[in-house]
Amino acid sequence: MAIKTFNLPDPGEGLVEAEIVEWKVAPGDTVKVNDMVLEIETAKSLVELPIPWAGTVKELLVQVGETIDVGTPIISIDDGLGGEDAPEAMPSIPGEKAAPAESSGGASEAILVGYGAKAGATARRPRKGLGTRTAGSAVTRTNETEQIAAAAPIAEPAAPAPRVESPAPAAHGARATGGRPKAKPPVRKLAKDLGIDLTAVTPTGADGVITREDVTNHASGVSLNGAAVAAEAPAGAAAAPSAPRMPFGTGEREERTPIKGVRKMTAQAMVGSAFTAPHVTEWVTVDVTKTMQLVDRLKGSREFKDVKVTPLLVLAKALVLAVRRNPGMNATWDEANQEIVQKNYVNLGIAAATPRGLIVPNIKDAHAMSMLELAQAIGALTATAREGRTQPAEMSGGTMTITNVGVFGVDSGTPIINPGESAIVCFGAIRKQPWVVTDAAGNDEIAIRHVTQLAVSFDHRLIDGELGSKFLSDLAAIMEDPAQALVWG
Repeated sequence: MAIKTFNLPDPGEGLVEAEIVEWKVAPGDTVKVNDMVLEIETAKSLVELPIPWAGTVKELLVQVGETIDVGTPIISIDDGLGGEDAPEAMPSIPGEKAAPAESSGGASEAILVGYGAKAGATARRPRKGLGTRTAGSAVTRTNETEQIAAAAPIAEPAAPAPRVESPAPAAHGARATGGRPKAKPPVRKLAKDLGIDLTAVTPTGADGVITREDVTNHASGVSLNGAAVAAEAPAGAAAAPSAPRMPFGTGEREERTPIKGVRKMTAQAMVGSAFTAPHVTEWVTVDVTKTMQLVDRLKGSREFKDVKVTPLLVLAKALVLAVRRNPGMNATWDEANQEIVQKNYVNLGIAAATPRGLIVPNIKDAHAMSMLELAQAIGALTATAREGRTQPAEMSGGTMTITNVGVFGVDSGTPIINPGESAIVCFGAIRKQPWVVTDAAGNDEIAIRHVTQLAVSFDHRLIDGELGSKFLSDLAAIMEDPAQALVWG
């Protein structure tokens, strides 16, 4: 047989590490080429990794919850090949060490997700029986795998001897079948939120699957027979929180959440933007009654029956038209080359709040889309974001962003510009308010109208007050009377 080791590939976008979220396979499972074996979380998105080989899973080299560097060995596969022509022939002399494989995570030889590892990025292993074993455990890592791990650390203390996996506690039903505990992703997320180690939970579901009730019972400190679960916990588990989040004012006085993933990236980006680009924000209050009437008509239209129509769609189209009239808004400041780069296309970002934090995927070439195409693109974008499946490429290359705080009942705000862009539009809540309306004869009267606030923050290094004001005025004009788009379009 030949053992191949798959290293964490480079997800692109300058990301250098990822957290292991979920293994979709276990030792002994059979996999085919391009089967999804692992889900990771980068600073920008959740990504499923395909395996580039077919064979049997030999060993999972990293654990769920670990944050590892690009190039770190993550799984070994027995491809079932052997003999002289096998690509991974074993050493002929017992105890002989094969040369460590080259890491595929180097800056000059990055691997894109979905394309597998380099052909040479594998490691030879000694003959069966040479590796260290422990009672009741699976095959442990060999010296060769340790050499690879030394080239791309897995954030573990260095040790002169190969690391030996600890045998799983036999007392837990979750480990009775060997391998990792069986649980569905929502249950794993619940356990993670509650700070519960699934290896300490007694499963009651079919085939040893841990259910949501098992987790909540464990969190309450009671198992099915009424015994205290804490007594079953492994010796090292006492330091981990084992109680659910309590209502405000009860339980622990403070909670600490690690800053990582999307939250960490967002924080770094916002600090960089706020202290690099001098922000200016302007507001305008707009009567959008005609926009709301247009939305109602589109909802009843045959062409739009399969898409979601909202005022955000009208604002997206209005922004594209306003950018066409004020192209200087769609530019960036190139500090390195001391140039202003004007972009004659619009990649429209839509800020989305997700359980993993704020992300800003963008619609590529929104300027070339019809209203229907924009509606379809916004629908697909938001659905993907809610599922946590937005890919890094979908969040890069944006030119201008809309943040819709109105969905939270907020009137307006002073948004921070998305890094790499020069302007961001804030869309407030639409409310029915008394408004002064002038009739055809020039008479003023008070009427109930749909009113909202629009705001725009822009980089004052390249956008002056006049340009920013004209852009916001044009945006408001279309939202006040969408027919204006026929004149400017």
